[in-house]
Amino acid sequence: MVPLARPTHHPQLRPASRLPPPGRSPPARAARPRLLHRRSSYALALTRAQPPRAEAGETETTSAAATSSSSSSVLSFLCPLLKFFGGGDPSQKRNDIVEVTTSSLSSLARLPWGSSVTASSVENVSPTTAPTLQLYEFEACPFCRRVREAMTELDLSAEVYPCPKGSLRHRDVVRKIGGKEQFPLLVDASTGVTMYESGDIVKYLIRQYGQGKSLSVGLLESTILTGWVPTLLRAGRGMTMWSKAGAVPAEKLELFSFENNTYARFVREALCELELPYVLQNVGAGSLKMDSLLRVAGSKQVPYLVDPNTGFQSGDHKKILSYLFQQYSVGS
Repeated sequence: MVPLARPTHHPQLRPASRLPPPGRSPPARAARPRLLHRRSSYALALTRAQPPRAEAGETETTSAAATSSSSSSVLSFLCPLLKFFGGGDPSQKRNDIVEVTTSSLSSLARLPWGSSVTASSVENVSPTTAPTLQLYEFEACPFCRRVREAMTELDLSAEVYPCPKGSLRHRDVVRKIGGKEQFPLLVDASTGVTMYESGDIVKYLIRQYGQGKSLSVGLLESTILTGWVPTLLRAGRGMTMWSKAGAVPAEKLELFSFENNTYARFVREALCELELPYVLQNVGAGSLKMDSLLRVAGSKQVPYLVDPNTGFQSGDHKKILSYLFQQYSVGS
């Protein structure tokens, strides 16, 4: 078994003009388990953070921004309806037939995006390497889905900070970084790049990590055509923070997954509803990390979750869901 990544912890963000001096050590961990903070990890990212170009846009051109603004309005309109139809307590027993059917149809709608590696990056190819990419997103967002699909196809790992509606921590961090709540938001600590806009992010990832290769044809435009299908079919799962969520782990969980997997989708939804930060190890078909997954899990099947806080490990999505909602609820 190879040693698992000990990913970097959530940074303590401050305005660029008030950043602490280089070399200042992070504060000591409190007695009660919580997320650790590092004062200096985003200094370069914050000083070079680019202000968003469109007030509500999700793409890089004026006309696309208008389309994106309309899409954002649609999402705002749909959210209450999705919450109503998909309501209930996400921690309770689910109808397996409905769950698997809707998630399978969601995967079918997104084929071929986010299932296999088309351009391998030389970076982050091993679970022993802590990723330098941080992604602020929420599972039900079609624009965030596009970025996660691109990461799968580029064989990239990332620290994921879920930002469901009602988020207690991560949405505030997004406002401090970029000045507004807009998703997805990418921070690349290795280059100091910070950006909104899913289209811009995908192009950046291809340019920076794609080694000159192209992703699946249509990935950049796919949100307009089919991006809403998983959000609608899953009735907004992974959109709103669970009312009993609140326990914060000291270390990030680790999830071996790929974007378009039917069963991994359930786990990502739960992690989002619990606002649990995690390291996403993408292992789509052809991933250079597949042998590492085999050594860690004894199988190449996903999802596979590792919780370094408790030692929990499992590749059974039902056991993972039960564990997450029991372990990371208020009062647990």
